[in-house]
Amino acid sequence: MKLPVSTEWVLHCATTLAQLEPGATASAAQLAEYYDLPAPYLAKQLQALVRAGILSATTGPRGGFRLGRPATEITLLAIVEAVDGGTSPYECREIRQRGAGALPPEDCRNTCVLARKMADAHEAWRRSLAEDTLADIIASLPPSAPARTRARMATTGRGPRSGGGS
Repeated sequence: MKLPVSTEWVLHCATTLAQLEPGATASAAQLAEYYDLPAPYLAKQLQALVRAGILSATTGPRGGFRLGRPATEITLLAIVEAVDGGTSPYECREIRQRGAGALPPEDCRNTCVLARKMADAHEAWRRSLAEDTLADIIASLPPSAPARTRARMATTGRGPRSGGGS
């Protein structure tokens, strides 16, 4: 399975936002600078996370993005599906019933074994991503990582801003 590069971007950006102090925000431009990404395209991807309730966005001098709910409630699957959707990357087109090798209809009453295996693999992938939250990811980082992230974010763009609530 190959996902768009923007999937990596939003996973890292959400993880970065999860490391900020509660209520702090970071702008799309700041996150883009932090990861050397194109800001306009990143902003569109971050808006998909806002629409999914994963992030919240505020405008104004203290505006930016922050987590829309606690990191313990945001799974990797939710982030991936917010930008890439939840449909399976495999689509069976029943080619077993076409061409010189076509099977008779009576041999195709059941779902194609390959389609079934691909669906099983997709569900296993989804289950795996659903098991891990942003909080789990943060907990697996070296203990110094959140402070390092906050310090480095403070040197990019305008730095994280304290805002009301989280």
